[in-house]
Amino acid sequence: MTTKKYIKLILILGSLTALGPFSIDMYLPGFTNIAMDLNTSVAKVSMSLSSYFIGISVGQLLYGPLLDRFGRKKPLFIGLLVYILASLGCIYVTNIDTFIFLRFVQAVGSCAATVASVAMVRDLFPVKDIPKVFSLLMLVLGLSPMLAPTIGGYVTEDFGWHIVFLILMCMGIAILMASHFGLPNSYKPDTSISLKPKPIITNFLTVLKEPQFYTYAFTGAIAFSGLFTYVAASPIIFMDIYHVDAKSYGLIFAFMSVSFIGSSQLNSVLLKKFSSEQMIFAALILQSIISIVFLILSWYNLLTLYATITMLFLFLGCLGISNPNTAGLTMAPFAKNAGSASALMGAIQLGLGALASFAVGIFVIDSVTPMVLIMTATTIIAFIVLNIGKRFITEKVELTSDEEIIVGH
Repeated sequence: MTTKKYIKLILILGSLTALGPFSIDMYLPGFTNIAMDLNTSVAKVSMSLSSYFIGISVGQLLYGPLLDRFGRKKPLFIGLLVYILASLGCIYVTNIDTFIFLRFVQAVGSCAATVASVAMVRDLFPVKDIPKVFSLLMLVLGLSPMLAPTIGGYVTEDFGWHIVFLILMCMGIAILMASHFGLPNSYKPDTSISLKPKPIITNFLTVLKEPQFYTYAFTGAIAFSGLFTYVAASPIIFMDIYHVDAKSYGLIFAFMSVSFIGSSQLNSVLLKKFSSEQMIFAALILQSIISIVFLILSWYNLLTLYATITMLFLFLGCLGISNPNTAGLTMAPFAKNAGSASALMGAIQLGLGALASFAVGIFVIDSVTPMVLIMTATTIIAFIVLNIGKRFITEKVELTSDEEIIVGH
């Protein structure tokens, strides 16, 4: 594969991956304005974030079998069309319940892009390159939470929150065009895959029964729900509790993303010396220590705005290390069922993320402590799941320097 083609594929797959985070993060600075315009509370507006996560979670399961059955492009294009129409609806919405519903539909559309991009990484690149490609996608993906809330903050302050959804709609159209003209048909439709519920469920169960899948998928997803907790709580914490304005909030959110992206790039370097397993283990131990210190500080009211930012920055850095490695090890055993495995991994991650953000909408009102408590609990549970799950892996499929997948005992 030529370098030019490699870069083009990474950019298009990266933009597909970035659509979700842009849709999640870009409207966050507008929470206060949306609440005022739709005559509701900021906590109720945050439910539109939970409905988005539920939409992606459900959509992931829907697209997995479709991508394996019809090839990658058709389901991707249909999903993007749904996304474009839902974004258009959000521009003209007049009440909070319709808004929450449209965000759900928008999510179902956008996750076609997410699932397709992960499955196409498995189609287009040799196994040894997968963690490296995931790290590059993390870079593109990581730029989105830096750019999205910053752009969102400026757009909201200067033009109003409706324009955010107009921009998202235009992004959807641009990505649809780029995918149509720039992506190869990376996978022949497999007509043997049935779309009846029973075979689909059987297929998912086959994937789920693989010990390496459930160990790393759940470890990664539970740890990662700390990120969803932070995303859902951040408008309440920074704008309601610490009283920063929309532009400053966007900049704080962007600064936080530096930690997540920086560490996921550091991950590529560290992978030359350490195995993915060692990296996950170390990252979770460090994340547990950081979250416990964070909890003690918040419990005794010792947190200032800057202390909160520092602790969150360190916490997100650990996730940037563990996440590409759990994703790589979760996907490694699947050549045939990559679409279903990718969908199931995403659904678990986003389902748990939706629960975490839903908990934020209920408990995080006028204190940082509930957010930190949720983050500490998820980290410790992830560490326990990793150590219990590893005992059941008898044949470990590793990511090695050879192109072949190596099965180790």
